[in-house]
Amino acid sequence: MNRLLLAAYPKSFRARQGAELLTCLDEAYPGRSCPPPREIAALVRAGVRARARAVVDDASRPWWLDGVHLAALALAVLALAPYLQDVWHWALRIDPGQHAIVFRFAGWYPWAQGPGTQTRLLPYGLLPLICLVALLRGKPWMAVPSAAAMIYAGATIGGSTAIFGDEGQQGLGYYGLAAPITSHDLVFSGTLFAACMVLAVCRPGRLRRHSYLWLGPVALAMAVAGGLHIVAIGPVFQRGLFAVEVAALIVAWVATASTGDHRWLIPVTVVALVRTQAIVAQPDWYMNSLPSLVVILLLITPLPVLGITAQLRRSRTLLD
Repeated sequence: MNRLLLAAYPKSFRARQGAELLTCLDEAYPGRSCPPPREIAALVRAGVRARARAVVDDASRPWWLDGVHLAALALAVLALAPYLQDVWHWALRIDPGQHAIVFRFAGWYPWAQGPGTQTRLLPYGLLPLICLVALLRGKPWMAVPSAAAMIYAGATIGGSTAIFGDEGQQGLGYYGLAAPITSHDLVFSGTLFAACMVLAVCRPGRLRRHSYLWLGPVALAMAVAGGLHIVAIGPVFQRGLFAVEVAALIVAWVATASTGDHRWLIPVTVVALVRTQAIVAQPDWYMNSLPSLVVILLLITPLPVLGITAQLRRSRTLLD
C-alpha cells in the first residue's frame, strides 16, 4: 500500500525521494502495510500538489492547450461510462442475457444471433474508448475519426445503424445528478469532436503523453461493471460515478489552490456546460432524484470556486 501511495507523486519525485518516503512510513508505522486514513489523505494531497506544480513548471506547452486536453479526456470518460458493461461483454464475447443494457434481445450480439434479429458490427462504447486511448497517448488525430463517428451514430438513430446498432444508443445513458446524456446528444459528441480537432491542429506533438497504466482503472471499471452487470441506470453505477466526479473536482481544487493556474478550470467548465445544456434541452428525461435548479447549481458552483481559488493563490504569490 505504501508503494501504491507513491503513484500520487510525479516520476521525478519518486526517483529522488521515493525511497526516503517509504523509509519514513516504515519507521512511523512499523509492522503496518497501510498508514492511517488521515496520513493517506495527507500523502495523496501532497502528491496532487507535487504533480500540479510539475505540470505548471513545464513550459513546453501553453496552459490553455493542456486545459483543452484535459477537457477532451473528461468528455471521453463521460461518454464511455454508460457502456462499460457493453464493451466488456463484447470484448470477451459474453452474452449478458437478461442483463443486457436496454437491448431488445441477447441475439443482438453478432455471435448470438436469433431468428429475425438485427446484428451490429461494433459496440457504440468502443468509439469513446478509442478516443480515450488516443488522447491519453497524445495522439488526437487518432481520436478525431472516432469522435466524428459518435456524431454520425447519434444523428442516424432510427435509420440504418448496422454498424453500431440502435438499442445501445437509444437506451438510457449517463445520469449522475439526474442529468441524462445519451449518445444522440450531438452537443456532447460535437464538443468532444471540436476539442479533438483543436488538439490535432495545434501541434499535437506538444501534448502531454500519459502512461498506459492510466488505463488500469478503466479496465478495472469494465471488469466490475461487466462481471456484476452494473448498468448505467442502476443506483450503484450512478452513486459510484458521482463519487468519482466529486473526487475529480477535489483534485482540480487542490491543484488550482497549490498553483493558481487556470488550466483545471477548462475541463470543469466544459463538462458543466455540456451537462447543463442536457438539463435545459430535455427536462422531461429527469429521474427527479433532485430538483432541476439544485442540479444546475451543483454543476455551476465549482466554476466560481475554482476561479476565486486561483485568484487568491496568485494574489498570495504576488504578496510573497
